[in-house]
Amino acid sequence: MRPFAIGLTAALAVAVLVPAAAFAAPKDAKPAAAAVDAKSRETGMKEAPPLMAQTTIACQVSDARLIGADKKTSTSYYEVACQEGMGYAIVAKKDAAPQAFNCLETGQVGADGKESGLKCLLPANVDPKQGLKPYLAKASAACDLQNARAIGTGNNNSFFEVACKGGAGYIVQVPVPMKLEGTVANSCLLYDETGNISCKLTDRATQLQVVDTLAAAANNGCAVKDKRYILTTKSDNYFEVSCQDGKGYVLQQTLASGALARAIDCANAPGGAECTLTDSRAAKTEQAGLYTSLAKKAGFDCKVESYGLFPSNDPKKEVVELKCSNRPDGGIGMFSPTDNRVYDCLFSELNGFRCSYTKPTAVFPRLWSDLKGYGKGSCEVSDARVIGRTETDGFIEVACADGLPGWVLAYPLNAPAPKPKELLSCLQAKGVGGGCKLPTNIK
Repeated sequence: MRPFAIGLTAALAVAVLVPAAAFAAPKDAKPAAAAVDAKSRETGMKEAPPLMAQTTIACQVSDARLIGADKKTSTSYYEVACQEGMGYAIVAKKDAAPQAFNCLETGQVGADGKESGLKCLLPANVDPKQGLKPYLAKASAACDLQNARAIGTGNNNSFFEVACKGGAGYIVQVPVPMKLEGTVANSCLLYDETGNISCKLTDRATQLQVVDTLAAAANNGCAVKDKRYILTTKSDNYFEVSCQDGKGYVLQQTLASGALARAIDCANAPGGAECTLTDSRAAKTEQAGLYTSLAKKAGFDCKVESYGLFPSNDPKKEVVELKCSNRPDGGIGMFSPTDNRVYDCLFSELNGFRCSYTKPTAVFPRLWSDLKGYGKGSCEVSDARVIGRTETDGFIEVACADGLPGWVLAYPLNAPAPKPKELLSCLQAKGVGGGCKLPTNIK
C-alpha cells in the first residue's frame, strides 16, 4: 500500500501569505462593526459584479456592497457574496486588474490585533468558514466544521486549515482561482507542526482523539495504551493502536464518512502500514500457528510458514493464502467461527482466489493423479489452466508432457478437494470458455 502523494514540497515552495497591506482599511471605509447601509449595497450591486467577472473566479454575485474608496490611489473596495458559497473582498485600482480575496483571508485579525478594513459584513458572509463546506465535500473529507482559517495563497493554490468536531483537522488545498475541481483535503497529521503549511487550530494530541473513537467502534476489547498515525491513501486513513493486553491493531478509517472500515490485527497489517508500537513479528508467529491449527482441523495438513490476507466482505470471515513449509503446494483458507475450509491452489482458482506463494507446477501431480483415475496415466501433466466455469462446475485444461493432445477435467465448485466429475477431450470442450488454448492442444 502506497501513501497518497500530495506534493508538499511544491506546495511549500509556492505558498506565501497574502500581504497584510492588501487588507489595510481604506480611509473612508466603514468600521467593521457598522451595519451595511442601503446606499453602499446599491452601489456595490451596480459596480462589483462586472469587477468580479474580471477575476475569473466562479461567482454568481447574490449580494454586494461598496466598502469604501481611496481617492488618492484611485482604489475602490467592495465585498461580494456568491451563490456558490465563498464570499470575497475586491480591490479595484484604476487601470489595473481587480484583485479578489476570500472572506476567510480578510476576516483574520492582524499581527497588531486589529481587524482588517476588508472584513466581510454581508449576511451571507458573516460566517465565512461555511464557504469551505462545498470544497470539503468535493474532497470527500468527512468534517463537522467547527473552525477554519486561511493559511495563504500561492501562484497555483490557496491553503486553508479546518478543525472538525471530534478533533480531526484538514489542510484544504484549492486551485487558484478558487474552484471546486481539483480541491484536495489532507489530514493535519500529514503535516509537520513546525512547517510553513501546518495546523494551528488543533494540536497533534487533539487530532489523534479520533483514534479512541475508532478503537471503540472496533469492539475488540482493546484498551488503548498508545496510538499513532501511519499514513493516508486516496480513500482511507490508517492508525495504529497498542493495547494494554499486549495486542495491537491497525485501524482503517474511510475518509468519505470518517467511520471505521476495519480493525486489522498487527499480524495481518498491510504492507506500508505495519505496526511499530507492538511486536509484529511475535504476532505473526502466533497467527501462523493459529492458521496451522485451523488448516489441520479443515483436513489440510499445512505447517504455515507465511500467509497473506484477501479482502473479505464478511467481517467474521478471514480469507487467507497459506504457504506451507511441509509441502510444496499451499492453499486458500476460509476461516470463520462456524466453518473452516481450505482449498488447494488448484481449486481455489476455480472458486475465485489465485495463489501467489505456490508455483503452478505444484498442482500438476494432483491433476495427473485425477487423469489416472480415467485411465489417462500416459498424460503426465506439463501445463494447466482454468478455462471456464458454470454455476456448479469449473473446467481445467491440461497439457501432456509427451506432446499429444491433452484433456479438460470438470470439477464441482465449492468443495475443498473434489474429485473430477467428467473428462472431456479438447474437441468435446470447444464450447467451454473458448476451448483449449495450450500450445500442444491446438496443433
